Order: sequence, then structure tokens, then C-alpha cells
Amino acid sequence: MNRLTVLVACGILLLLGGASNAGNWPAWRGADGRGISPDTNLPVEFGPTTNLTWKTPLAGEGNSTPIIWNNRVFVTGPRDSGKIRSLICIDRKTGRELWHHDIPFPDKETAHNDNPFCSGSPTTDGHLVYASFGSAGIVACDFSGKVIWHRQLGPLAHVFGPATTPVLYKNLLITHRGPGEPTHIVALDKRTGRTVWDTVEVGKNHQLYGSWSTPIFYRVGDRDEFALSMPGELKGYDALTGKPLWKCQGLGPSNYPDTAVGDGVLLGVSGFRKSMMAVRMGGRGDITTTHRLWHVEQTPQRVGSGVVHDGHLYIANDPGLAECINVKTGKTVWKHRLGGRLWGSMLKAGDRLYVANTQGQVFVLAASTTYRQIARNDMGEHIKAAPAASDGQLFLRTYKTLYCLGERKQSKRN
Repeated sequence: MNRLTVLVACGILLLLGGASNAGNWPAWRGADGRGISPDTNLPVEFGPTTNLTWKTPLAGEGNSTPIIWNNRVFVTGPRDSGKIRSLICIDRKTGRELWHHDIPFPDKETAHNDNPFCSGSPTTDGHLVYASFGSAGIVACDFSGKVIWHRQLGPLAHVFGPATTPVLYKNLLITHRGPGEPTHIVALDKRTGRTVWDTVEVGKNHQLYGSWSTPIFYRVGDRDEFALSMPGELKGYDALTGKPLWKCQGLGPSNYPDTAVGDGVLLGVSGFRKSMMAVRMGGRGDITTTHRLWHVEQTPQRVGSGVVHDGHLYIANDPGLAECINVKTGKTVWKHRLGGRLWGSMLKAGDRLYVANTQGQVFVLAASTTYRQIARNDMGEHIKAAPAASDGQLFLRTYKTLYCLGERKQSKRN
């Protein structure tokens, strides 16, 4: 990692609410949303009884990734077929549930079997913890479980259901509420829940149209922006106002992965075996012909998000293939079959990559332009959530269980 990359990463950490404690994992892909952990000593070999610190059964099946702040672990989950949506707080030391806050939602709402309710992960700034529950609204609780505010922002309708994860930027809590009808990006005051801005996007309740992506922040010159892989195009927005700044055409109509960021480049990735592309930062208006570096018309089906490291994108493909792609050229450096269905998002920790298939196997690979599998660990249960890392420990959410794996390297009091 070069010096410029380090400076940019440090700046993003400060902008995203001050979550600079390296031992914490405050959002679903870490403090800067890029799936990269500073941990170099995560466990390599683990399982339901191997390298296990604790495991805790969860009330309902779910896909959301846990987040960690000091001695608290937070995760979301549905109960009663999604009629109750819960934010759950777990003691990091013991795995014991400390509290949960339930939001009833008895109204009928569509979802897909592969996308249960509460698939979005929570987010925290170390003072409050936030969760978005689709049509059931957005809630903020303190660390004792007291509700500070709860906003009802109206119903969402999509045949596959939502998977919205809120993100923090300065004093804003920004949520991409979609896909379907309506689709909008809303910023709330993180202290009060008051609406600061609301940007409307095109939404359709159709199985082949929509975006499940989470906003990803980056800095260009003296401006902070965020990007979203939207139907048909990659789009950029002003972080403070939500104003659309640019768009680049060339994505497919359905997009699951988050935009990947690295080396001054944004990588938009489609689902349903459609396209992917690379876009240079800094454009305004329609930048399709001026800033698009490369475009691949057809790719394998992709659901999970990738990570960028040393000029290469590491990403998982649904047919069981892990892939390394050169960011500058779009050319595949290596592609290797791991097996199963790879829906997982990549986690990079040190010089290793962690990714899970839906069959419950977690693969550890070298973060290198030469393919090398370091380990394969079988959790014995369905997985769609991404792994989370904190202080030498790996937190893994299977469909019905939350695992804490490995030995903690530092002691936290709070």
C-alpha cells in the first residue's frame, strides 16, 4: 500500500464519524466500507469446534454481517417470518445476548428466499447503533438498548425485497432505500433522525431491475463523494447534499455488489451475468466517453462485493470461482474454482483473503497475483453474510448462528 493510499484511507476513517479505532469493525465492510482490515493475525483454521471462542444461536435466519465496537457485537435479524425485525446486542467476551430491540411490522411485504428480511447490517459511531429495516423504518439505539429515535420513511416494494445498510458521514446517516418503488437515497441527522436531504432515483418493482448496493465514500481533491452502482450506470453524489454529480453508463439492470474503490478508480459490478467497468474519479455530468477506462460486457453472476489491493480487484463469482482482475486493464490475472456457490463478499486482512460459499465453507486465500489457497474451513451451515474482523478475532454469521473465532489480541473496557 503506497503512502497516498494510506493518507486517503486515514482521511476517510475520520470523515466517517471518527471510527478510527483499529480494533473496531463499525460497519458491514469496515470503517471505510472497503472490506479491508488492519488485522494480520486472524485465525486461518477454524470451525464449529475449532479455534472457537463462543457461538450464539440467533432467533431467525438471516444474511446480515455483524459489527463490533469494543465489547459489543451488533447484528440484525428477523423473527416470526419478518413480522418482527430485531437489532441485537451481544457481549463480545461471552456471546451472551445483552439486549434486543424489536420493531413489529405486521404488514405484508415481499422478499426472496435468498434475501430474508433484515439483510442489511447495522452501523455504529461508538455512541449510537443504527439499523435500517426497509419498510419498518430506521432506528437508532444507545449501547444500553434505549431507543433514541425511530423514523418511518414509508413502505418499499420489490419482488426480491430490500437489503439496506446505513452508512455514516460526519453527522449524517445515509441510507440507499431500494430497490423497487420508491427508490431514494436519504440522509438523516444521526443525532435526531431529522431528514437533511432526500434524493429520488428511478425505481421499478421488477425482478430484473434494481440496486442493492451500499454507498461507498471517496475523496477527490477537496471534495467528498459517494458512489452507487445503479441500474444501467455507475453514479456519483455529493456527500453533504446528495446532489448527483456524474454518471457513467454501462452497467446491467440489476446490481448487487458495492462499488469497489482503489488507485483513483471506481469499479462498478453488475449481477445476472452482466457487465462491469472501471471509471476514473473526478468527472462531472455524463462521463461515459471521458472517464470510463474499460468495460466488460458479460461476466459471471456476482453477488458479493470485492476488495482492491495493490492494483488488483479480488472478487467472488456465483459459480464458485474466485478471481483476480487488474484494475487498470480489466484483464483477469487468475481465476480459480473453489466450489459451491460463492455469494460471499471478500474480506482482506493482512496478506490474506477470506470468503464464504453458501454451503458453509470459508476459504482463506493469498492476496496475491499468484493464486494460492491457504485453508478451507467448513462451518456446516448455510452462509451468505460477510466475515468481520476485530482485534485478531473473526466474527462469522451463518444462517442461524453467530460465531466468534480466534483469540483477542487486546483488552477493551467498554
